[in-house]
Amino acid sequence: MTHPNDPLLAHIRRCQAPTRTGSLLWCGNAVIGRVHPTVEPALDALLIREPRGFSVPSGPAIEALGIRMAEIGLYRPHDELFDVLTGPDAAPLGRIDRGALPLLGLLAQGVHVNGLVERSDGLHLWIGRRSPHKRLDPGKLDHLVAGGMTAGLTSLEAVVKEAREEASLGADLSSSAVPASLLGYAVERPEGARRDLLHCFDLFLPEDFRPVPDDGEVVSFELLPIEQALALVRDTQDFKFNVNLVLIDLFLRRGLIGGDEAHTLRAALNDGLSMALEP
Repeated sequence: MTHPNDPLLAHIRRCQAPTRTGSLLWCGNAVIGRVHPTVEPALDALLIREPRGFSVPSGPAIEALGIRMAEIGLYRPHDELFDVLTGPDAAPLGRIDRGALPLLGLLAQGVHVNGLVERSDGLHLWIGRRSPHKRLDPGKLDHLVAGGMTAGLTSLEAVVKEAREEASLGADLSSSAVPASLLGYAVERPEGARRDLLHCFDLFLPEDFRPVPDDGEVVSFELLPIEQALALVRDTQDFKFNVNLVLIDLFLRRGLIGGDEAHTLRAALNDGLSMALEP
């Protein structure tokens, strides 16, 4: 049986600590988020507060709210718009700068690609090292390709975009990435309350492929036996926090973890998806 202090389970549970102490944020009759308590006083001057929570009158007003929040110094904008959603299959209600998402408890979507290579000595995984200058989790280990889903893109379109920018990977290869899992989590982070959905892909690459960092977000890549990647996840905190979830999912799907531990870890990952979908 998996012990509560199992390091793999601990990685998952660290991503399952939503605060849910702020006021709900509505757009029409839809709950879209939960305002972080630290910004509630500022939003009193920007939005209507009702008994049910704060209210944004329309989709276009969501984007305008994000701009105004940046102007008064509540966050530093990324200059990248994300769709505002109530779920992975819902139509976008509006758009907002990604930097505002955690302050409003809005659902965010990202893509993570397991870059895999089948060799005679077994399955290998490409690992990236994040730049020491990254705003979040500098210097941590990361996937071959990972990034947020810019407004208007499908998950595969986001994969192709991020693969080109982060690893100089052409669309001829990246477009063959296969959807594998949908994961989620809700957790308090320095940037605010994160509610994230992760669209996970497997991409099998030729043995002679060599990724090349392009946009400065990743400084180097290394190809590791998948068993070594599992040991790093189990024994260290070297990976970016949410990458651990995607890799644990990969290890489960590839049969590297079995028995009661596998059942417990899969159930915990499912808990995270439910938490992400609840403002």
